[in-house]
Amino acid sequence: MVIETFTRLFGTDPLIHGVVGGIVIATFNLFGASLVFVWRDPSERSLDGALGFAAGVMLAASFTSLIIPGIETYANGDPIPVLLGVALGALFLDRADSLVPHAHYLVSGRRRPDAASPGRDLPVDDERFAGVVLFVLAITLHNMPEGLAVGVGFGSGDLATAIPLMLAIGIQNVPEGLAVSVAAINAGLDRRTYAVFAGIRSGVVEIPLAIIGAYAVGAVSSLLPYAMGFAAGAMLFVISDEIVPETHTRGNERVATLGTLAGVIVMLYLDIALA
Repeated sequence: MVIETFTRLFGTDPLIHGVVGGIVIATFNLFGASLVFVWRDPSERSLDGALGFAAGVMLAASFTSLIIPGIETYANGDPIPVLLGVALGALFLDRADSLVPHAHYLVSGRRRPDAASPGRDLPVDDERFAGVVLFVLAITLHNMPEGLAVGVGFGSGDLATAIPLMLAIGIQNVPEGLAVSVAAINAGLDRRTYAVFAGIRSGVVEIPLAIIGAYAVGAVSSLLPYAMGFAAGAMLFVISDEIVPETHTRGNERVATLGTLAGVIVMLYLDIALA
């Protein structure tokens, strides 16, 4: 029913589907960022629970919508291409992450020893500006795997997998968008400026990457298992290196863990209900 409605509305071209998927997840991100207008001062406990939920959705989606279908359906049971893609995706995020501050630093205001400095040896005003610039780079970097994953999902032509993946990433973009809005306010941006900017930034990053992902795997089908693994590895890196440390630094481990379990449950339900 869902698949039939989707194809009736948007046709059968995977590239068009990639565009739609990118717009959908960017819209969810904008909605999450705009929540700062109505939820002006979310508690640390609430943010940690919301981020835990986002981690749970991404964790389940990495396996049910990318790794497992990549191995079973698109690599004919051979795990090597997908696992190689997982390793490359994690390595890419690791190297790119060394150039920008860790996202949890920008949310909490605390910096781990391995995080990039937002403005070493700069005057106060320049350091604050450098922090905002690096904030933009950090959040942009961590939106990249999401857009790519959606594009790769639609590029595979398997709407039974791609639609739940799109909705799952869109749903997890809501708490993520809220969390980074709070971080932006802490970095010196006002609520209205960042709410507008978040939608533009998210769309500029996630929509083109969704299109690129859909086009690449459609043009070179042999890339599909590698691309699915790459997107999954990048998302798993973000979960382990960013979200989990952030949600376990302020004494809210239990609510973050419950949020993660709730996210896994929601993703598994979507994967089955929309198949």
